[in-house]
Amino acid sequence: MNRFEKAVYECMDPVEALLQRTENPLHRAILENFRRHVHLEGSGQFDKITAPDMSVDNPVYRVSWGDTPALIEGKEGVIGFYNSVTEAVLWNSDDLIAVNDWGIADELTFNQHIKGSDLQNLGYTADSPDAYYHLRSRQAFIWPYNDQALLMGENLYEDKTSVEITQIDESELITPQRVAEIHREQLARLEAEKGPNWWVYK
Repeated sequence: MNRFEKAVYECMDPVEALLQRTENPLHRAILENFRRHVHLEGSGQFDKITAPDMSVDNPVYRVSWGDTPALIEGKEGVIGFYNSVTEAVLWNSDDLIAVNDWGIADELTFNQHIKGSDLQNLGYTADSPDAYYHLRSRQAFIWPYNDQALLMGENLYEDKTSVEITQIDESELITPQRVAEIHREQLARLEAEKGPNWWVYK
């Protein structure tokens, strides 16, 4: 297991640590929804993210990435957004996460494996269009939830001063298929430990 694969396995460890310190039932349900959402997204199960036990009827996403911020409304729009990045290798790390009645605030490092040509298309500098790079930046994720622990949307803000781009050897690359496999493993583990519908607010 290389360092990037290990990081994908560990991406929800801060949520687990916060759950161990959290007793409020609503807050726990929000954290479990958040954790399940990340694993569903990473494994490409987008229809489950927008299901009635996970999301409100009309979620609103505000995504401030790159030079073209996006406003995405409604479940069909959200699924379309996820499908647009389905082949990307993404994960978070170094989270500073908090939960309250209104939802989750998480300052984190957002990581991506990306080809040089794709970096150039995004307006970044890459020495080689055929090489692979680790793109990362600090971002703030504000996810509002309602009083039933259902996701109302996502507000994603990138600190552009923190962008770092490092070339990596192809031997360290993780495929999207391997990332999806890891997230499915984690979902199976959670269901085995917690039983069905562990994320639903009761």
